[in-house]
Amino acid sequence: QVQLVESGGGLVQPGGSLRLSCAASGFTLDHYAMAWFRQAPGKEREGVACSTYSDDNRHYADSVQGRFTISRDNAESTVYLQMNSLKPEDTAIYYCAAATFCSWSDTEYPFWGQGTQVTVSS
Repeated sequence: QVQLVESGGGLVQPGGSLRLSCAASGFTLDHYAMAWFRQAPGKEREGVACSTYSDDNRHYADSVQGRFTISRDNAESTVYLQMNSLKPEDTAIYYCAAATFCSWSDTEYPFWGQGTQVTVSS
């Protein structure tokens, strides 16, 4: 049974940091690209970051470039999203997802976590 479980969300002040985790089970993590998406109220779900499985090439949305870092621990079947210099506009539900390759289209991802809420507010 494929399962992705996010954790680490919460409330943080602007300029602060959070580290999200995504624990995977039911498939071999090192054979999949892993991504983070987010969705704010009234907005489309957007891709945030993605890590390929073949060469660990990493991709970031322009809005988070330089602030967020995606990483993975294949041995522990866990993907992380380190979020620094957080802004109020980063407030959203964050989802991890798995696919055969990185894409900014959420329709390409067959496996999704339940999401974790990140709120950036003073």
